[in-house]
Amino acid sequence: MEAEFKTITDMEKAYYDYEFIKADDDVVTTTTGVYQPVYGRYAWVQLNMESNLFGMLPKAPWRRSGWRVITARTSSTATGGTAEDGTLPDTVKPTWSTVSTKPKTVAHTFAVSEVQQFLATRSDDDATASLDDVRKYMAVEHAWHISKMLGTDVNTLAGNNLESIDRVCSSYSEVSDSSIGLDAGDADIYGIDRDAGASWADAYVDHNSGTDRDLTDTMIRTAINTIRESGGNPTMIVTGYDTYSKIQGLYDTQVRYNPLGQAKVQTGVEGVKTAEGIEAGINVATLYGLPLLVSQHVPKDTISRIYILDTSNPEGFDTPRLFMGVAKPTEYFESGMDSPNKDPFTVGKLATKGMYRTMGELICKFFAAQGKIRDLK
Repeated sequence: MEAEFKTITDMEKAYYDYEFIKADDDVVTTTTGVYQPVYGRYAWVQLNMESNLFGMLPKAPWRRSGWRVITARTSSTATGGTAEDGTLPDTVKPTWSTVSTKPKTVAHTFAVSEVQQFLATRSDDDATASLDDVRKYMAVEHAWHISKMLGTDVNTLAGNNLESIDRVCSSYSEVSDSSIGLDAGDADIYGIDRDAGASWADAYVDHNSGTDRDLTDTMIRTAINTIRESGGNPTMIVTGYDTYSKIQGLYDTQVRYNPLGQAKVQTGVEGVKTAEGIEAGINVATLYGLPLLVSQHVPKDTISRIYILDTSNPEGFDTPRLFMGVAKPTEYFESGMDSPNKDPFTVGKLATKGMYRTMGELICKFFAAQGKIRDLK
């Protein structure tokens, strides 16, 4: 039985004491662009490969696959005031429910033929795409695909993929408005039927019935305030590059009071947090005191949506309100001709095969503390 990890740091120490694997698409000498006479071994990736959504979320070890939630306060409307020498009030209780989910596995494999590996590493030929080259590229792509999953639109069911922030930040009103175009069940998550009007599982959603409108400061302030009134403690705002530019335009003329600012934050397994103590970290924009973070993976209407997320843990539980539950951290596996075991039989070809694998799931334990603004132009 594997050890139980109390922190993500414990998990990293346990897993990272060593290194990392069917229709195949291997890198061979005839692969376009990898074997050329004069171009040099390195290849510049002409794509945006940022993985901000994955990086900004706090990570915690997978402790359990289910949790209890209190979905309603006590059934009594009485405030508890009791008259002098009066009869004690009737006992009351809240309403409990249970939620559960299982970790998902994200895996990406690749292979480099024995001939290609030789030409790229031990001959005088000008070849690229050695095992080391492809390994480095696939590490970045693996993280990129995880962020892409986290940015999937609410109208796409997760299936074997990770759940998305857009699906966490959904509500019955988003599904029930036919003008938005969602199907019944699109917003269901962790087995919760949002179509049934389970209001306790509703996040804050500011929509315009699918008709895009101009972003205003009032929308942003209303979202933040409503989430706080619902018990949320927003820790960050996330949007796309286009909407970030719109936000800057909103406040360019605000000379006397401009809610846009800057803050130094730290990023790591705990997600994004304000830097404390020694001056370390990176500068990011802030809006109303909240870090304003940008990702290419935020879904767009005309322009990208805005998320107001609560990744805090004011209750002091063993996990935050919104986080990546990590069952097994990203590991790299390798087998074949140029791996330490030099075994072509395990991969069934004269090649070396590698795989990056991450096991976990996006977990939200307080939906009303999360929110989004959509239908923007």
